[in-house]
Amino acid sequence: MSTCLAAVLPATAALAQDLEDTYYTLDTITIEAQDEQEGAADRATAVYVSGAELERARSGSVKDLFAGLANVSVGGAIPMAQKIFVNGVDMLNLTVQMDGVLQNNRAFHHVSANVFDPGMLKFVRADPGIAAADTGPNAVAGAVIMETVDAGDIMEDGQTVGGNARLSYDSNGKTFGGSTTVAAKSGNFEALGYLRAAKGDDYKDGNGDVVPGTAANFESGLLKFAFDDQQQHRLEVSAQRINDTEMRPYRANIGEVVGRPAPLRLYDTQRNNYSIRYEDTRNKGLWDPEVVLGFSESLVNVPEPFGSEGDSSTYSGKLQNKFHLSPTNTIVAGVDFYDRQSTYRGTGSDTLTETAENIGVFAQARFDLGTNWEVSTGFRYDWQDFEGLDASSNAESRKSIDGASGNLSVRYHFNEAFSLRAGASNVFGGIQLEDNYLFEIPAWDYSNLEASRAENYTVGFDWGAGSTKVGGEFFLTQIDNVRSGGDNFDFESKGWNLGVTHGWDNGSLRFSVSRSDVERDGVGYGSWYLQDYGAPLGTVAALQVQQYLPNQNLLIGGSVDMAMEYGEDLVNSDAKLPGYAVVNVFAEYTPKQMLNLTLRASVNNLFDKQYSDRATYGQDYTSIVPLAEQGRSIMLEAVARF
Repeated sequence: MSTCLAAVLPATAALAQDLEDTYYTLDTITIEAQDEQEGAADRATAVYVSGAELERARSGSVKDLFAGLANVSVGGAIPMAQKIFVNGVDMLNLTVQMDGVLQNNRAFHHVSANVFDPGMLKFVRADPGIAAADTGPNAVAGAVIMETVDAGDIMEDGQTVGGNARLSYDSNGKTFGGSTTVAAKSGNFEALGYLRAAKGDDYKDGNGDVVPGTAANFESGLLKFAFDDQQQHRLEVSAQRINDTEMRPYRANIGEVVGRPAPLRLYDTQRNNYSIRYEDTRNKGLWDPEVVLGFSESLVNVPEPFGSEGDSSTYSGKLQNKFHLSPTNTIVAGVDFYDRQSTYRGTGSDTLTETAENIGVFAQARFDLGTNWEVSTGFRYDWQDFEGLDASSNAESRKSIDGASGNLSVRYHFNEAFSLRAGASNVFGGIQLEDNYLFEIPAWDYSNLEASRAENYTVGFDWGAGSTKVGGEFFLTQIDNVRSGGDNFDFESKGWNLGVTHGWDNGSLRFSVSRSDVERDGVGYGSWYLQDYGAPLGTVAALQVQQYLPNQNLLIGGSVDMAMEYGEDLVNSDAKLPGYAVVNVFAEYTPKQMLNLTLRASVNNLFDKQYSDRATYGQDYTSIVPLAEQGRSIMLEAVARF
């Protein structure tokens, strides 16, 4: 049953469990069930976006998508400038996949390299720190895995055509939005189409001031075709595009640099992703292959004042087989590759390019030892060829490097309620391509550039009784030789996470709190010295709660986003990051005479708080006016399903 349809059906006895699992609970149980490695030791620290959270975010951005996860912070206020941090580490340093295709982890440092549309997603998982060997190459600080919706997620059994339409209006910025999803099946063939657009004006902050350059002008689309013989074979082809084209602040992720006011300028950004994937759907036996080929691209064009065009692209592929030694013991082994290119073009300048090619072999074994122990361990080896800007004339800018990576995760169950877990990884990171908007800086000296290598450690616990679950861990990520132009430095993030979920009759809550401290070369710097690698976040927390009232067909709830004051000891920083608590509330109503319709009203930033999200760049400098979040906003949405 799809999450969307479950949202509007009456709570009959036959459907009560589906409703509890997919919509009225913030527990991630139904999302985790989509993960083939659910319950494996290496998934013990993974965090999943719940079905309810996915549904709430469909008319929003990645900030809305991760709002319930304190250890995943999103700053930047507007989608094309939003930066994502996992355990304090910039997502540029994680392996990121969409429908199995590696994404481009570098773009102009004033915009986001990770613009995604929650409206087209059905599955989101973050692996903070330790990532399994079969997750992908260069996962120095973990991974983020996303999957787009299939026709089967939209349609009910017996339907040949189905879909949904959404309309939204945001009072703060007068932003109108809409999306349509249509799915169809005929025999073994299925197809899905999705379109979304949002258009509006600049919004006002908590002080009632207009924030220039924040107007919405967003478009996205997804096409997906599949052949599924319902017995063994599934072949899937998908294509998606996201556009954001609008006048933005001169430095798109900064409101203003004090004393250097600059006019707005046009940012024309586009993200593309294409995927072909074959998989054996039986999920058993010694022959269970999967093949993925794909291309992803991030385009950032800023016509004024230099006619700048930045293009980051990746071809990638994977061939693997899952050996089912028993129902609970498996080994996944295979080979993967990527071919990455980062290019800058500007008026009167040469085309400047860096490239990196990588081939890796990997194996990951996951065992349930049957004596309360679960173990997951893996190994991979990667070979990388890197070419810098002047590779044709400078031999030192051409490097062929290789390295091994290994990981180990264990979990011990003392009883059905309580378990302890620990993990470690040592990861070859290679040489990452740089921000192509920096390519016109005087030529870099590549002679001392080295491959990065990371060590990740975690130790934690999980406890559950009935509908209450509590889990937490301490973590440490150390990355040696991270790249900055033609130089290297060492980076570290350490801290702890704690999460609680609790459910009751037709209601649930989810609370999480995270503390992270980041350092460069052993020193806690401000955000300027950490950009593209981490952010000084300190302690942040998120609380979500919701309750369904069956007699009224009404779902009500709210959330609180919190951050503690932080930053008094940061080097090269002259301002503390202020603390805040922001309250949001919502109500959803399904008319009993129109069960295919859902009406939703939200009041975001209920008390009109003036603030910038903790992960937004520049708050720790008096010389920078950071991008402020929206002030009070009333959001109206209507969802119709057919």
